[in-house]
Amino acid sequence: MTTDSLFERLKHPNPNLRKKAMRELAAARDENTIPRLMSILSEEDVTYRRTAVKTLGVIGTDAVPFVVKSLLNSDNVTVKSSCAKALAQISAHHPDLPFPEEGIIGLKQALDDPNPIVNIPAVMALGEIGTTAFEILVETLNTTDNLAVAVAILNALGSMGDSRAIEVLSNLSQDETADTYIRESATSALSRLEMVIQYNTKDRS
Repeated sequence: MTTDSLFERLKHPNPNLRKKAMRELAAARDENTIPRLMSILSEEDVTYRRTAVKTLGVIGTDAVPFVVKSLLNSDNVTVKSSCAKALAQISAHHPDLPFPEEGIIGLKQALDDPNPIVNIPAVMALGEIGTTAFEILVETLNTTDNLAVAVAILNALGSMGDSRAIEVLSNLSQDETADTYIRESATSALSRLEMVIQYNTKDRS
């Protein structure tokens, strides 16, 4: 199948055919594949856009420089949001590889984006990256005035399984000077984190 046909298939209604096209594009890619996938991130067609994001995830760390450049420089919030999601997909598809520093720095900058469709996916991507992003998430939690970003960070810390978050969440849940919603979110994130850690310990034993 030609490259053009594979790109067409990324918008096919059948999810299995889309998945197959994603894998084939990633396997047979050339120097034009990543730039061409990046150009889809501004498409109106949601399926096409999401599949391009997932294909960048399958390709992996080679896509990071392209994605970060658009994340930080695009004027289109949909593109920036898709870039944050693509970085999360790269981490999810390649959990055994260290995540490139460039990607983590880009996501850290995106946390300050005023638009929630950019800053919230950036938090979620850092949560997906996990332990290496822990300090950035905690630092932002302590400094941000953005309630939605703070709550998203608490949820990410609750799902990451990093035991260092126990102290952070515990202190915040008991902090009477903190916003009530933040305290409640910290409390529920803490109970979720304890379950995640317990599950991971069982999994390893």
